[in-house]
Amino acid sequence: MLSTPIRRLCHWGPISVLGIIKLITWAMVHFLGIWWPPHASVGGAINAVIFLAFAAATLYYFLQSLLEGPGFVPVGWKPENEGDIEYLQFCTICNSYKAPRSHHCKKCGHCILKMDHHCPWINCCVGQANHCYFTTFLICAVIGCSIASVELSICMYYAITRTRFSPGGARLLMPLGTLLLTLLAIGMAVGVVLAVGALLYFQVSGILRNRTTIEEWIVEKAAARRVEQGLPPFVFPYDMGWRQNLQAVLRPSHTMYWPVRPDCGQYDLTREQQAQKLDKRLRSRLYRITEPYSGWWVPLFRYPKAAVNVPCTDEHRLVLTPGDVVRVTRQRRHWLFGERVIEGGGERGPRGWFPRAAAELAHAHAA
Repeated sequence: MLSTPIRRLCHWGPISVLGIIKLITWAMVHFLGIWWPPHASVGGAINAVIFLAFAAATLYYFLQSLLEGPGFVPVGWKPENEGDIEYLQFCTICNSYKAPRSHHCKKCGHCILKMDHHCPWINCCVGQANHCYFTTFLICAVIGCSIASVELSICMYYAITRTRFSPGGARLLMPLGTLLLTLLAIGMAVGVVLAVGALLYFQVSGILRNRTTIEEWIVEKAAARRVEQGLPPFVFPYDMGWRQNLQAVLRPSHTMYWPVRPDCGQYDLTREQQAQKLDKRLRSRLYRITEPYSGWWVPLFRYPKAAVNVPCTDEHRLVLTPGDVVRVTRQRRHWLFGERVIEGGGERGPRGWFPRAAAELAHAHAA
């Protein structure tokens, strides 16, 4: 069990976050020790304690969200009531049914309880178990980097103009290396405030409505689908009011089910997902592969137009040979996304992107 947290840490995402925390903290300690020493005034001591507290909290909640993990659906899980199976999807990889609000993550290799999204910075998903830790990490990071952005910018101004003196009375000269590292720290701090602040806004907005990022997308598609088909509006079943929604994140439980509104059922969301997938399958089209595709992300020589219009996503690329059939569900000008059809239809084939120029339409509409 110890190997999983170690594998999560040994990744460019966590290593980058730890490097950013260390760089910003070093710059703050270095400059505040010169221009606003904690031992020289009460204000300096309070300021240093506040920043270091947020820096420590950022590191702690970052590690907690990474080490705790999102929470997984037990392998082989199925509902106690056999009649509920028809409302659930079956995961062939985990060999279990997907509990309500759970989704399979290819990167984690498991079905995630109340999956929000896969975060490369913690190298795992944000889910039921670590959602509170992750959100608190975002809050501490934004506040701490806001403090660092302001104070490091002021210190940099003093250093460049040399309008401040050291406690000994001598003018302060900044080595070139320190100058460059400090400029990098300021840029990192400002970037965290903008990028992570935007992520924090969407996270808090979703928490207050008890919706994950994936569920936001499902609700949006439900609204469009039901208007198009003349059906009643979809009511999200898990919105119990902002107080109870917030408490559900602050005090997560390891249950497979969640409280629902009086006018809703436990499987309303999963049934809507099934309807959307069926609708997507009916809208899909079959394409037959006419040219080989090696799976390269930038196929410059064989498909130059596709190479300069690569989809901005880390989703899988399909390796295809002439004669393969792919059920396409998403289309772009130079790329198609779909699932390779397995002969016999007994199992699902791999899914991913491939160049449009490598295929031709097999049927006007998929069966």
